[in-house]
Amino acid sequence: MPDTTIGSPALWAVSIAVLLALLVADFVVTRRPHEVSMREAVGWSVFYLTLPVLFGLWLWSAFGGGQALEFMTGFVVEKSLSVDNLFVFMLLLTAFAVPVAVQQRVLLYGIVGALVLRGVFIAAGAALLAAGTWAFLVFGVVLLASAAKILHQAGSEPVRDTSRMRSVRLLRRLMPVTDDYRGARLTVRENGRRALTPLAVVVVAVFATDVVFAVDSVPAVYGITEDPYLVFATNAFALLGLRALYFVLHSALAKLVHLNHGLAVILAFIGVKLVLHWAHEVWPAVPQIPTPVSLLVIVLVLATVTVTSLLARRREAARVDAPGS
Repeated sequence: MPDTTIGSPALWAVSIAVLLALLVADFVVTRRPHEVSMREAVGWSVFYLTLPVLFGLWLWSAFGGGQALEFMTGFVVEKSLSVDNLFVFMLLLTAFAVPVAVQQRVLLYGIVGALVLRGVFIAAGAALLAAGTWAFLVFGVVLLASAAKILHQAGSEPVRDTSRMRSVRLLRRLMPVTDDYRGARLTVRENGRRALTPLAVVVVAVFATDVVFAVDSVPAVYGITEDPYLVFATNAFALLGLRALYFVLHSALAKLVHLNHGLAVILAFIGVKLVLHWAHEVWPAVPQIPTPVSLLVIVLVLATVTVTSLLARRREAARVDAPGS
């Protein structure tokens, strides 16, 4: 991992300006509620997948292959965790019966919330790393605990009763909520007082899940690179295209039945990598895991769980279709 960061004040300013411009463009696209066509979703997904590739090539030419490899490895990790985030979004949109026409607006709110939260966690992570190498041990333990939690919950039925969420219960105590959706509006005036729409409630529920995913994702990418700018860039590029990617992968997400198992393995692997890095700082004889090896392991795990998920779905379909089933 590099000892210096590449994020100059000018580079930070340009990157944040570009990020804000892309978010504004997304808000313009979703200003008029409409059902997203597959052609529209694929077009935006290709655009947002092309951007990190171009950015990685620019990093390679400007700073060398090491930073570019760290960025692409971190991007693969963050994109994988973001797909799991999309699955949770799908459950929330279904549970709240969000109209198709405003689903992309909910997703965009969720992406903005995730970006803000991860920005806070990235700054906190950088401060911890500056305080001492013990932060690597803390991050490693967090990821190992997250991996164990994911494996423990992998076989259980996801919670679909959104009324049990603390954030939803608190919101409904503070303000009245209308019985039906009012387009893309979050609040309306009803019976002489301000009331929330169900859209506001689902947005708060999405924000609550953003917090959980930020706890996992930021330490995970710090396991790939110590550079706060690269951590920011991987998170930004991974999150920006989620709105369109959701509509492309909507049916495929339910088929990736082993995705959580793969993510647990990836988080545990990066957790071990962080612990080894901390141990290497204390005892130089302890080996470290190189970034190219990390990328290879992550790609192999994702490919494996994709194949096993498809095979499991095929076996389940064959069992259901079998005579006498």
